[in-house]
Amino acid sequence: MTDRIDLRSDTVTRPTAAMRTAMAAAEVGDDQYGEDPSTNRLQARCAELLGKEAAVWMPTGTMANQVALRTLTRPGDEVVASRESHAAWHELGGAAANAGVQIHEIGQGGRFSADDLRAAVKPRNFPIFPTTTLVEVENTHNRAGGVIVPQDEVLRICAVARELGLSTFLDGARLWNASAATGLPVAALAAPFDLVAVAFSKGLGAPGGSLLAGTRAAITAANRHRQRLGGAMRQNGIFTAAALYGLDHHLARLPEDHANARVLAEALAAGAPVQLDLATVQTNIVVFHLPQALPLDAPALSARARERGVLVNAFGPRTVRAVTHLDVTRAQCQQAARVLVELLAG
Repeated sequence: MTDRIDLRSDTVTRPTAAMRTAMAAAEVGDDQYGEDPSTNRLQARCAELLGKEAAVWMPTGTMANQVALRTLTRPGDEVVASRESHAAWHELGGAAANAGVQIHEIGQGGRFSADDLRAAVKPRNFPIFPTTTLVEVENTHNRAGGVIVPQDEVLRICAVARELGLSTFLDGARLWNASAATGLPVAALAAPFDLVAVAFSKGLGAPGGSLLAGTRAAITAANRHRQRLGGAMRQNGIFTAAALYGLDHHLARLPEDHANARVLAEALAAGAPVQLDLATVQTNIVVFHLPQALPLDAPALSARARERGVLVNAFGPRTVRAVTHLDVTRAQCQQAARVLVELLAG
């Protein structure tokens, strides 16, 4: 169906004609030798944007997160992260399989406090406990509905981490959205962290790619882990040219996605018997829950919506996610809301 409204994720975007032109014209070289000019430009630009010494491009956000764990931890360590974090729920157990670490999930609604972190860190003088060595913050938080972690709490979390001798990692796959919604520069959001990841294949609309930024020493180590995991690239400029184009042309339009998500959420909250806290709709993700009294569960709703040309994700037995992006218009979001409301009304 060519006219379907695809709200499964902001990763489903396709490169625009202008982005494809930029990709076709990209200056390329062998990235593993550090000779791809487009990749070098992107890495330097993002290091500056994020206020870090250096950066390295990664094929995927999952690889960026996994490499960060490999860089900042040792096998047997424990990582503290928010409940239902991407690293714990959506990376196929990679934290255990690749880095050999366990994740301790804390907080709720995509957030945790500095006090939560302090309480979660294992005592180091008790030999049966794993050693807590890293705290990870996901901003925006996917499963919590794209909520933004307040920066004042981030600063307190990272201060406690330093006090306790922990490294810090920001899973900022949608950090561009957090910046657009708060008005804070991405450098300010990234400043307290040792390593930060950002993605280009979501709100910026590139066909692939993420990036890690941090100190020069950390990025040198991260690049070795990238190569060990099979992420060394060759003529990578066709990807990084798309990311550069997204930074130039798609970054400023992210508030449009946020506004469309709000339109969708308000229509659902007003017209359908769903559990949807509008306070969580802060960026481009809408997560809502189906009460037990409803005959439709999330997979059934997803299937029936698909028959009507609307694609959403069943995020759990009775949890549904919809994500706005540059390939869906305000009118399409309004139409998607009408379809979902009709289906939920029986």
